[in-house]
Amino acid sequence: MRGRMQAMIVASTLALVSLIMPPVSIVSSASVALVTLRRGAFEGLIVLVCSTVVAGGLGFFLLGSYQFVLLYGMVLWVPVWLISIILREGRFLSLTVEVAVLIGVVGVVGFYFFNTDLATMWKNILSQMVPPNAPVQDITHTLELVSHYMTGIVAAASVFGLLFGLFLGRWWQALLYNPGGFKQEFLALNTQPRLAIGSVVVVIVASLTSGLTSEVSWNIAILLFVLYTFIGTAVLHSLFASMKMGRYMVPMFYVTMFLIPHAMLPVALVGLSDAWMNLRNKISN
Repeated sequence: MRGRMQAMIVASTLALVSLIMPPVSIVSSASVALVTLRRGAFEGLIVLVCSTVVAGGLGFFLLGSYQFVLLYGMVLWVPVWLISIILREGRFLSLTVEVAVLIGVVGVVGFYFFNTDLATMWKNILSQMVPPNAPVQDITHTLELVSHYMTGIVAAASVFGLLFGLFLGRWWQALLYNPGGFKQEFLALNTQPRLAIGSVVVVIVASLTSGLTSEVSWNIAILLFVLYTFIGTAVLHSLFASMKMGRYMVPMFYVTMFLIPHAMLPVALVGLSDAWMNLRNKISN
């Protein structure tokens, strides 16, 4: 917030660090999100473009190549810049999360439009990561299974990272200019029943069909899982915070989700059911 130069240094330097420590990319994208949320789309675009150029120059001197760093910077910052504009202008965090998931869905469909045999591509990529002493039969079966859903898994991970960067930037903005504002926004996350019905239809289509249609539908369903995980998290946060032991239950809830990723499935189901049941109103009553 002190100036363009400071923002560019933070964004570009952390982007290079994230090549070694991937989670740092969230902080890098959050810096672009903060500038865009506070100063507007044009100022955010200036920081984005200049940071990309700076990161490319640093990549050339440190890594001997600038093309990959330039592409990496664009992929890292352009999506968060776009959804930051939507949040700034629309002022609804729920809509922004839905748009981020929609971008992921468009990406998945686009990949299948250009290559209908993505499973084979993922199988070849994953097979190169298998240790030499691994049991061949078990690994082959696992690769065959997972390869059909890797497009959705990678897209979901990308959307998770994108939204975490946006949330961090929004939290910074709230700390500076509106203390407590981000908490209110996050705990109010919801979605419309018609979108929930559409999500159920996607799962039904994936279950009842076969071949390419089923594979694409399952990969889209994995992305929708991201949306309902965030909504379910907001609902359960409100539930645990309303308890007498809320100050302990809320941190334990997040620690459990971090340590046991499988816990995200019931959380997502809570988020899906909230579209019809409006659970937070029932909790407050």
